Amino acid sequence: MSIEPTNLPLPDAFVDFLKENGLEPSIYTSADSIPRYIRLKPGCESQIEEIEDEIRCKLNEVTWLPNFYSLPPHVQIANSKAYREGKVYGIDAASGAAVSALNISSGDHVLDLCAAPGAKLCMILDLLRDSGSVTGVDVARHRLAACRTMVQKYALGDHCRLFVADGSTFSLMPTRVSTDSKFCKHDEHVADESTSEKKVEVFKEWTSKRPWKERKQAAKARKTNSLELASQVSDPELIFYGQHSGVIGCSRDEVYRAVDDNQFSSFGYDKSVLMMGR
Repeated sequence: MSIEPTNLPLPDAFVDFLKENGLEPSIYTSADSIPRYIRLKPGCESQIEEIEDEIRCKLNEVTWLPNFYSLPPHVQIANSKAYREGKVYGIDAASGAAVSALNISSGDHVLDLCAAPGAKLCMILDLLRDSGSVTGVDVARHRLAACRTMVQKYALGDHCRLFVADGSTFSLMPTRVSTDSKFCKHDEHVADESTSEKKVEVFKEWTSKRPWKERKQAAKARKTNSLELASQVSDPELIFYGQHSGVIGCSRDEVYRAVDDNQFSSFGYDKSVLMMGR
């Protein structure tokens, strides 16, 4: 008789680890007891009762994590009006805690590695409001595409860039450094030389309609590999950028300018987060 995977006993070494750290092993064997979490979009606090009525469930406030609420694991939110209208996010508390620990301030430029599917990236954008920027990086194209859909759904993409790339080698700076005189002089010099030889193309407002050449390349990639990873390409690929992300009006060389470790510490990101899953 076969044993269901969910009924397999926990390894003794893992049980010992849990006990040493004061954790109850039953939380890993009783799936029905593990709550789900949602985050309420800032400004929707007055609609909590309406949301509770719709999902027929009491939202229990997570006191140590602002705007987070727990609910029983069987409650589904995907078909709720609140979720469809972008008033709540499905996100685990661990991801929320990771973002909270960053202590994000207005104007920060944040790097989110393993950004997909996008819930924690949206939380960062909510905290920044209309300032700073967020650069999201993920190695899986289809997952980052879901992230792009999410930031558009919640109308949070204005200060966001999304790159399909290997996070372990990603070294592109936030576009704020273009205002630094040390780099501006260099950029202007390069631009003058380039202009004399050929017309420099700059990024225009982002659109979901891709050029024919790009669509052809994507179709070829899907045919050869259903899961195209950024490790298979030489450069990061920018698949989304917002109106105020610092990309519009810049040349490719400016957006794709890489730096060494010393420059990154001076002109790089204010905060960075790496957490897989959310």
